[in-house]
Amino acid sequence: MRFNSRFAPDPFIVGLILAVALASLLPCRGRTAEAFAIITNMAIALLFFLHGAKLSREAILWGIGNWRLHLTVLASTFILFPLIGLALRFLCRGFVGAPMLDGILFLCLLPSTVQSSIAFTSIARGNVPAAVCSASASNVLGMVLTPILVGLFLGAYTHGGAGGGVSSHAIIQIALQLLAPFIVGHLARPLLIQFLMRHKFVVNLVDRGSILLVVYTAFSAAIVEGLWTRLSVGDLVIVAVLGAVVLALALTATTLGARKLGFNRADEIAIVFCGSKKSLASGVPIAGVLFPAASVGVMIVPLMLFHQLQLMVCAVLARRYAQDTMETPKP
Repeated sequence: MRFNSRFAPDPFIVGLILAVALASLLPCRGRTAEAFAIITNMAIALLFFLHGAKLSREAILWGIGNWRLHLTVLASTFILFPLIGLALRFLCRGFVGAPMLDGILFLCLLPSTVQSSIAFTSIARGNVPAAVCSASASNVLGMVLTPILVGLFLGAYTHGGAGGGVSSHAIIQIALQLLAPFIVGHLARPLLIQFLMRHKFVVNLVDRGSILLVVYTAFSAAIVEGLWTRLSVGDLVIVAVLGAVVLALALTATTLGARKLGFNRADEIAIVFCGSKKSLASGVPIAGVLFPAASVGVMIVPLMLFHQLQLMVCAVLARRYAQDTMETPKP
């Protein structure tokens, strides 16, 4: 990740936009869509395998002792965020379309992102080992907690349908496609870590490429079902504004909460950056498993906008933390 330019778009975001544009112009259909679905599932399994292989057991053991910090981050991720999403859905109902509000709620139910949480914590001179532990725990627990929360609050959209919650098939698919490769990858870490360290471009290619495949496949199905007849530019603007509200509330709550609970500055930084973000890398595959193909595109629009927003805002915030730390005189 590069943070050289304060408001420069992430190249990955440009890729996402191109994937949506390609799906809008040339959506895959029929057997082509079935082939893309198979390839995408394989890519996602490989993605989580590599995520497991990258996870450092030593860093986790080093940071795991700060249990108050980890509980604070998890509370923000899986309690505070869902409450914000539910409140916005209730307050904005009648003013904003239901699919967009449900997309906002879905992003609020996702785990924290790992890579950018750790990167921002490092830039801001925070507690990096604790950030590694918290962000990783959030992602692993998210494979279980997110489907449960989706079943509770968005059950009508899932494969279970009619408020039936998440089907057993979806749970098994998440376990096989996401959790099992993650565990196998982590167990294989001693055999793979040297290769992964020497060939980081392979990890980045799988990381970015798999998400772009999911986005293209999801938006293709949504386009075939008439996505752009249901969404307008005004809807996208409203979603961006609501995403900004969600992020502002999360950043404010984690900052003030960390200070009220008596955490030191390094721990506060880890809490702010791990407890205020949502994972696109986990969210898109989870949406693909939990929701019907025609609904995935609508559900991940708020997440895609939120992803770019959190990168830009947190890049500025990380620099300010780092500058304040350098300017603070040592005792």
